Amino acid sequence: MPEYLKKINRSSVVQRVIDRLTQAMLSGELKPGDKIPTEMELSEQLGVARNSIREAIKILVYIGVLEIKRAEGTFVCNGFSESLIDPMIYGIILNQQNEQELHELRAMVETGVMRLAVEKCSEEEIAQLKERMIHLKETIMVEHPDVDAVFEADNEFHDAITDMGHNSMISKINAIMRVLTYSTRYESVKGMLESGRKEELYEAHERVYQMIENRQKEGLHQSVEATYFLRAFGEILKV
Repeated sequence: MPEYLKKINRSSVVQRVIDRLTQAMLSGELKPGDKIPTEMELSEQLGVARNSIREAIKILVYIGVLEIKRAEGTFVCNGFSESLIDPMIYGIILNQQNEQELHELRAMVETGVMRLAVEKCSEEEIAQLKERMIHLKETIMVEHPDVDAVFEADNEFHDAITDMGHNSMISKINAIMRVLTYSTRYESVKGMLESGRKEELYEAHERVYQMIENRQKEGLHQSVEATYFLRAFGEILKV
């Protein structure tokens, strides 16, 4: 009998069913595309009530680990589902009042994004990133730069770096971070432009580009931190 089908004790039954099934996936007992036993079979083999099995399966379906195919049964999902990230989104949104933790998480994610870009990017992608950087420079260096245009060009530059990592899960997580910090980043761009620091704003992005172009891994975190700017009132902001 597979390890995950051995009887479990009664405490936190639903969570233990979830743990047993996910552990089976991690160990390879259950593989992507495999059909899991029916509710009745799982109930009998694990020694728990069917309603506990049903609830555990509902949770695993919701987060994108299992999928139910009508008239066929319940299967382990093939590949990554964006719904896997949804519970994390809610957790971050509910906890985002802790700005320091959000700041630290974003710095960690963006450092990882940069590292993947350096490791995986092609020469063609570097050329495309250079085009984004040139466009960003053109929007910043006009006599009266438009905040919305600069902010959009800034987002396009960072999105290109994320794409260069070729990792859909990290792209999704980074997109979440950029949504959560949207207003802060917008105000930072606006503050830099209105305070006459547009050259500094552009140069920070140019340094990021140069690190990727040179495939430089050393100092990635410092490079990310260097794009944090201090407004006059001392608030740390990120663009």
